[in-house]
Amino acid sequence: MKRILILPFLAVLLSGPAFAQGLGGPSSVQADLQPGDGLTDPQFRSDFPVNIAPGYFRWKESLAQKGFSFNFDYLALGQTSNSDQGEGEASGGIFRFYGTWKATEFGSLTFKLEDRHAYGDIAPQNFGFDGGALSITGTAFNDSGTLLTNFFWTQRADDGAWTFQIGQIDTTDFVDVYGLVSPYTAFQNLAFNTNPTINAPNAGLGIAAGAKLGSNFYATGAIADANADPSSPDFDVFSEGELFKSVEIGYTSGFDRVYFDNIHLTLWHADDADDGSRREDYGAAFSAAWFLENKWMPFFRAGTSKGRAALYDKSVSAGLGYYARNTDLAGVGLNWAEADGISGDQKTIEAFYRFSISPNLQITPSVQYIKDPLLSSGQSSVTLFGLRARIVF
Repeated sequence: MKRILILPFLAVLLSGPAFAQGLGGPSSVQADLQPGDGLTDPQFRSDFPVNIAPGYFRWKESLAQKGFSFNFDYLALGQTSNSDQGEGEASGGIFRFYGTWKATEFGSLTFKLEDRHAYGDIAPQNFGFDGGALSITGTAFNDSGTLLTNFFWTQRADDGAWTFQIGQIDTTDFVDVYGLVSPYTAFQNLAFNTNPTINAPNAGLGIAAGAKLGSNFYATGAIADANADPSSPDFDVFSEGELFKSVEIGYTSGFDRVYFDNIHLTLWHADDADDGSRREDYGAAFSAAWFLENKWMPFFRAGTSKGRAALYDKSVSAGLGYYARNTDLAGVGLNWAEADGISGDQKTIEAFYRFSISPNLQITPSVQYIKDPLLSSGQSSVTLFGLRARIVF
């Protein structure tokens, strides 16, 4: 059994003031409950589906005023490629039920239940591998079935001095995030989501905390089950002691814009598995993104890892997001990556445009171009076209 001293780690995190608004980033429940990416005064083309079930949405709003907020949503993604190998197409969907209950003035319960499924033989998350690229081209759109990805308690200080979370957490909601990290509303390729050099675990039992360090700096940290399986949640982490740990130090222009204007360094470590299924892994990631004129978001992200367990052992990404009217969102990103044990490097470009038809309906066409795919010596490039839709009830 492996042992770790958790209490001193938490004492460091909780010794200073921390986030008043929780740890959740753009892919979290907190963000998904807010239409329009948290931007003010959006104007939309339509009110669908609110206009077909106004009574239901009024009832939802009445519950939110009493402290219980929730959404049902459904996302679908279809992709096709010109690869010389594999199926040539992939598609899948995600049904989610998520929300928060503000049980006390400074304490709340967050939950998210999902069903992830493929429509055919290949789920979009595996489509890159199927086509010869070492690339996750449809992040989160896998065939994992029913998952409990969030069920945790959040406690905040009455003055916003600190935030603490414990329970079933998804570390990708807050580890190394930036404004365009969500695979549900922005980029689809993992190269532009959570850093692909981080061996982040699946959602599982964990603890996390955050602290302000003055008016612009912050620190966050997490300890989570490295063997987590959200399709079968358990408490085995207490007996096995195989953990994922992360610490992040960052700078923001203001804590109301912590994921819009953000520069940070993330350090992480994942234990190996006693059964040999996973190697010990550790690394560092850097991210810088800034929201200019509330329209433009240039970003630069890089990472390295040393254990051969993450997707890449070196990765550098750069790109630009642009928020148009009605909170439409365009994005383009470029990535360079190397994987330990595979010669050569792989380059990826992704571009997308998200049409926000209404606060609850989005359509996102995209294209991905992968140069020198690492799993295929017989083709120089692979091009993928995708179409994602999301509807919220």
